[in-house]
Amino acid sequence: MKITGNTILLTGASSGIGRALAEALHVCGNRVIIAGRRKALLDEIAAIRPGLVAMQLDVDDPASLSQLAANLRDRFPELNVIFANAGISRAEDMASDDWTAADAEAIVQTNILGVVRVAAALLPLIKGKPDAAFLATSSALAFVPRADFPAYCASKAFLHSWLQSLRHQLRRFPVEVLEISPPYVQTTLTGVQQAHDARAMPLNDYVAEVLGKLEAGDTPHGELLLERDSPRRWAERDGRFDAIFSVQNPG
Repeated sequence: MKITGNTILLTGASSGIGRALAEALHVCGNRVIIAGRRKALLDEIAAIRPGLVAMQLDVDDPASLSQLAANLRDRFPELNVIFANAGISRAEDMASDDWTAADAEAIVQTNILGVVRVAAALLPLIKGKPDAAFLATSSALAFVPRADFPAYCASKAFLHSWLQSLRHQLRRFPVEVLEISPPYVQTTLTGVQQAHDARAMPLNDYVAEVLGKLEAGDTPHGELLLERDSPRRWAERDGRFDAIFSVQNPG
């Protein structure tokens, strides 16, 4: 993917990896449109970094996506990159008598259906555009799950499979389909403690590696995965799934 001179829509851009990537891509010389549910926060970010454009979007609401698509068609006909990054994560204790399906349903709604809805609504806007790309945020946990985040890990496994099919179906269109699979990064995805966890990769370091790999075209099979996560990616193939699963899920 070319990392400069694009017009990029990035969902889930009000915090974490989404915000950091949006700001970094803007610095690289792209027009960046940040979208998310928290319009006031998006406006604050745009005010801090003039040139970013803020648009409200709830990926759980098809009507919100339809409105966004209409706005993009009118205001940004040169749009050529879509980055479906919005996602949520929640721990679940399925052994508890109090466990319900509510958290899993919310995760499926945002992490799975949200990405599918973004693709359905916005892919027609970028087909045929120069240097077009569709990116979605998966996770290294798609390959070996953390058992305390069952629906989250399963949602990312869905995206891994679904993006392969999307890539194949778009093979005759000049649209690059990329899967971005972050490791454990210092964000607030699972709570404020994650942002300060020394075991997590610093956010700025992760963003720098992503941009470097994108610029170098280091995305084999359409996947952008850091070397540190290669053992998880190939755990099944290498016969190491059980060992890695046990390390991630002690006891």
